[in-house]
Amino acid sequence: MIGFCLVFVCRHLRFYPKGYNKANCLSLYLHVPDIESLPIGWRIHAKFSLTLVNQYSQNLSKLRETQHWFDQKAPNWGFQEMITLTELHAKAGLVVNGELTIVAKIDVLEVVGKLDGSEESSSVVETVDVNGFQVLPSQVESVKLLFESHQDFASKFRLNNPYMKTAYMNVLLSLTQTLCRSPQEISNDGLFDAGAALSYLREAGFKLDWLEKKLGEVKEKKKKEEACLARLNEMDEQLQPFKKKCLDLEALIDKEKEELLAARAPLP
Repeated sequence: MIGFCLVFVCRHLRFYPKGYNKANCLSLYLHVPDIESLPIGWRIHAKFSLTLVNQYSQNLSKLRETQHWFDQKAPNWGFQEMITLTELHAKAGLVVNGELTIVAKIDVLEVVGKLDGSEESSSVVETVDVNGFQVLPSQVESVKLLFESHQDFASKFRLNNPYMKTAYMNVLLSLTQTLCRSPQEISNDGLFDAGAALSYLREAGFKLDWLEKKLGEVKEKKKKEEACLARLNEMDEQLQPFKKKCLDLEALIDKEKEELLAARAPLP
């Protein structure tokens, strides 16, 4: 099962992980919400792009873009075959730790019909600016803590695209959360993904020496955990014959006790 971290301007993105009238494909569509409340004859001309973010290399991200007149008859538009499921799982960096990051960038070119301001504003995801990064309200404290604990970690980060900046920050937050888990909760594949994500973030300009150190510590603890498990399994295997012998002796003791009780019983 894939979990999805969605990062986009309009929260009304229709997502079909098994395809929409197209087998073995991931389908993505932009959707105008609450069309019943919009005025008769409304039309919105928008240019938009949808990106499946590769968390290891920005150059390997999957970008599709188009423009469309949204109206009452066609309130949805997008890509029936955004990517095949085979390609999605074959390309390293698209699905990391069970998460797929999607960035939607929307430019409204023209609007026909007066749209109610309250309805329009309801389609915008609320974000908060933290040191130049637009993040969700639920992420504010975590991002502030990062800047308080490591003040210059983003000093060499030069990307200006706000959507890509948000995507990078989501990768960083996901990585820090992963490394805070116990070794038992992190697989070796998860550690490999964490290392790749760390390299990806460092290439973008983040200074993450403390995370590199923590990743090394987690890997070391993972090795110790696996070594302990291996020794415990070996000792358990060595113990099994003795356990069986004890069970056999207990059965003999029980039988002997029955015979003893029979021998002590008075004659009729």
